[in-house]
Formats: sequence, C-alpha cells, structure tokens
Amino acid sequence: MSGTAVLGDRTVHRLGFGSMRITANPDRDLAIRVLRRAVELGVDHIDTAAFYVSPGGTLGVGTGEKRYATELIRAALSPYPQNLVIATKVGAAAGDRPATAAELRTRVEDNLRRLGVDTLDVVNLRLRDRGAALGEQFTALADLRREGLIRHLGISNVRPHHLDEAQAIAPVACVQNEYGFDLRDADGTALLHECARRGIAFVPYFSLAGSGREQGATGGPGGAALRAAAAAHGVTEHQIRLAWILHRGPHVLAIPGTGNVEHLEQNMAAGKLRLTGAELAAL
Repeated sequence: MSGTAVLGDRTVHRLGFGSMRITANPDRDLAIRVLRRAVELGVDHIDTAAFYVSPGGTLGVGTGEKRYATELIRAALSPYPQNLVIATKVGAAAGDRPATAAELRTRVEDNLRRLGVDTLDVVNLRLRDRGAALGEQFTALADLRREGLIRHLGISNVRPHHLDEAQAIAPVACVQNEYGFDLRDADGTALLHECARRGIAFVPYFSLAGSGREQGATGGPGGAALRAAAAAHGVTEHQIRLAWILHRGPHVLAIPGTGNVEHLEQNMAAGKLRLTGAELAAL
C-alpha cells in the first residue's frame, strides 16, 4: 500500500475509494463485489454522498430503479469494519443555491439513514460556487457535530481563504478539491501546500478523470513523460497519474473511483509505485 495518514482522529491508508461510479451499472451485485474487494485490498476510507445515485444524480446515467451509493455501501459492508471511515458531503439545494440549516440537517439525516449509522465519520461541506462564503452553512454543520450526528468536518470545492473561514468556526479534518496530473489549478496547489503546513488531510478528486470530471477519464494523450514513466514501470498511464498524486505529499489521500473490479485492482496496485526524482521532475 501507499502508507497511512491522519484523517480526523483516525489513521487510514492513503489510497481510498470514491463511490460515485458504483451506481452507474444496474447490476447491483457488481457494485457490492467492487466494494467488498476494495476492503479486501486494504481500503479503509470510502468517499460517498447521498446524491451519488443512478438513474440521474451526479452522473446523469443509468436505467432501472434508483441505486444510491450510500445504500450499496451499507448492503456490501454493514456491519462495518471497525477501522472503516466513510466520508460524505452535503451542500447545495434545488437550483444549486446554498442549502439552509434545515436542509443541511435533512441531508445529514438522509446520509445517516441510508448508511445505517448513528454518527457520520466525516461530512464535507461542498460549495457549488467557489466564490461564495461558507460561514453560515459550516456553522450549521458544526451545530450538528456538537449534537453528535457528525464526528469530523471538512470542506470541498473551495478556495484557500475558505480554510481560515472554516477553521474559525470548527476544526477542519480535510479539504477536498479537484486536483490531478492534468488538473493543477492555483487554488488546488495552494490548498495542497497549506493543508500540509496545518496538518490537514488533502483529498483530491478527479485525479484520474481529469478534465473529463463526472464523465470519466478521457483517455487523451498525457504527454511523453507520462508515457515514458508508464513504460518504465510496466503499468498504465492511469496508474502513473495515481502514483503522481500520492507523491504530492504524505497528507494526500487519493479516492479513485470505479465500478469495475479489474480497474479497482489496477488502482490499488498504483499505491506500490515509487517514481524517481527524475520522473517526478519531468511529470
């Protein structure tokens, strides 16, 4: 594996699993196999959300009855292993406006119900608009934390100044932003380094999908350096992308997602890759 890092008050493997894509295939049993295989391979940090659902939902795909990632996680893994950390996220309401305190409570309770737990390990406040303030919403989640419904709080899709805004209200266990080999924006890089300085976990998403985001990896050219590193290690370019993100720092927790067992196993194998200084400089 790729080592461990601290997430809140827990130590987890740095290579986790993102559950967004497990709802796309109507074969419910396949999703359950993927989740169980992930845990067999050492995953103890799963990222999810109640809006990870198909048909519709974040991916906008799928047929048949609705399949919620949170319910699939419960079906596959409950009663949960003692070391498993499940992180979820809440934020926007209808029309992409910020959710009110009452709506945030409803979303937290929805996650509790679908996962079948009394307390959520980690809840990330996900901003739709990076230019928005987060104080009112984060305060509402901090109130739910004090009630015991949430153990740790994080923030997602934010700018560097949001970290100070959030930490003035409650402790921040992690920051989730899109970041990867071909998604290196200034905000993400600044947060990556600031989280390291403050001892906060940085959890990049779309590290494999890149500019394809919800639609998945585009499979486009990654450049000569990426191809050379893949050839040198006898692995895929996707695996080099994952290794690259893990090399960003010991506080980085990767959460690649897939609905395919073979791809899952390839992703997990990437945690064993060690890139040379020359390769990292070229990448």
